[in-house]
Amino acid sequence: MNFDRNSITYFLRFLTIMKDTYALITGASSGIGREIANVLAKKGYDLILVARRQERLEKAATQISEAFGADVRYITCDLSRSDAVDQIYKFCNEHLLSVGFIVANAGYGISTAFHETPVEKEEAFLRVLGLSVVSLTKVFLPQMLDRGEGKIMIISSVASYAPPSSIQSLYGPIKRFVNGFSDSLNSNYGHVGISSTAVLPGYTVTEFHSASGTQAQMDKVPSFMKLNVQDVADEAVKDTLAGRPISIPSKRYKLIIFLLRYLPKPIMSFASNYLTGGRYQKKI
Repeated sequence: MNFDRNSITYFLRFLTIMKDTYALITGASSGIGREIANVLAKKGYDLILVARRQERLEKAATQISEAFGADVRYITCDLSRSDAVDQIYKFCNEHLLSVGFIVANAGYGISTAFHETPVEKEEAFLRVLGLSVVSLTKVFLPQMLDRGEGKIMIISSVASYAPPSSIQSLYGPIKRFVNGFSDSLNSNYGHVGISSTAVLPGYTVTEFHSASGTQAQMDKVPSFMKLNVQDVADEAVKDTLAGRPISIPSKRYKLIIFLLRYLPKPIMSFASNYLTGGRYQKKI
């Protein structure tokens, strides 16, 4: 009996659909991604962890598996590469892993001014924070459609509503883009059992700021503005499982986003600069 390539693809897809689904988490070796992995494993999910750092990723997979008894797979992958999503999809197909929950968490910041940043660095940034979110959803959405259910969590930011920053010029705009993409997913697929949740955390105590070169600004942020990463992960998972389109961890950031949306921009720019260590001061 002869099988063409399409027949083999459909057969593998059928097998993955029949298996229990996994939650795929990008940026899973530390920070919010790692804590979300803990929360989902505790709730009984099996996991596929994705990150760049092999040693930390392997350690995270081992610790989560031992702590919660989950089946935890991992793949070392740099989402700034154009072939990264194909690499992840191939890994899942080869291991017959069906993805029913996507957590698009990977991200970082660029601390240099826009005019000083090489375009190649900006392109890599946009690929990690934007294009990879779209591409991962694109390749795994057919499995969700076949099952008639699926969850997508996109880690956005309060910065998507904040005034333009003098550092990380593209961070706020790309987060606004993924908010809109999440809305689009709900509009197009919500009626067939697939929901997307944009999570908008505020300043969360992780390695993000030191890795992005903005730790000095983070250190000046008042303590009441800083969130515990475990609390962020708990609320993000709860809201995603409930199918809420937006998750804003903590009551204080719910209020802050309300103010950012409705108060005059000059007032919010002044207040934002005061509370965030000069992040909104003009540099030139």
